[in-house]
Amino acid sequence: METSEIIVGLDIGTTKIAAIVGRKNDKGKIELLGFGRTESIGVKRGVVSNIEHTVQSIKTAVEQATQTSGVEIKYVNVGIAGQHIKSLQHRGNIIRENSEEEISQKDLDFLNNSMYNLNMSPGEEIIDVIPQEYIIDNEQGVKEPIGMLGNTLEANFHIIIGQTAAAKNIYKCVKKAGLEVVDLILEPIASAEAVLGDDEKEAGVVLVDIGGGTTDIAIFQDGIIRHTAVIP
Repeated sequence: METSEIIVGLDIGTTKIAAIVGRKNDKGKIELLGFGRTESIGVKRGVVSNIEHTVQSIKTAVEQATQTSGVEIKYVNVGIAGQHIKSLQHRGNIIRENSEEEISQKDLDFLNNSMYNLNMSPGEEIIDVIPQEYIIDNEQGVKEPIGMLGNTLEANFHIIIGQTAAAKNIYKCVKKAGLEVVDLILEPIASAEAVLGDDEKEAGVVLVDIGGGTTDIAIFQDGIIRHTAVIP
């Protein structure tokens, strides 16, 4: 089994820490290979409060997932939550050098990455940047701009912000457990991807995930993420 085929999710919650191992099949669906969970005694309201206790819980959950899946786990995608999480909407734009060239993924990546340069309050950092819709030469509502022509490329973004210390403590715990973080994912977004269909997101839906220490909220309309929140 190719390591690149394996996807591991790690949920560091207030009451439990869980690890799940999956593999993407030929149809693009995730097949469950293994699962592990243990009590969480080092996390309060979604935020790490004791490094060593959290590290031990991560190790236990990952060991269980390794045993049930038969897969050696090195890399994990980690969920982040906590009442320090907040979100904002922002519009960014770029002027393309050659409007006769088709818009490419490189253009989208450049625009997306420019959002990480926004000024944050002391002690805060941007955790994720999610494009909502694109605007090409003032033509709004574009969802798939690749291949189109235009001089000005704009986008509305949903930007997730969290405390730098909280994020660093998660990275530290995962590293001390002998693992490497592939990506840090806001838990309401991860939950939405797991349980909501495209038709629900298009029609408009509110996801509410009630956990042991926090409640996660994600709001979708017209297939676009409109709001996220983590409340105590």
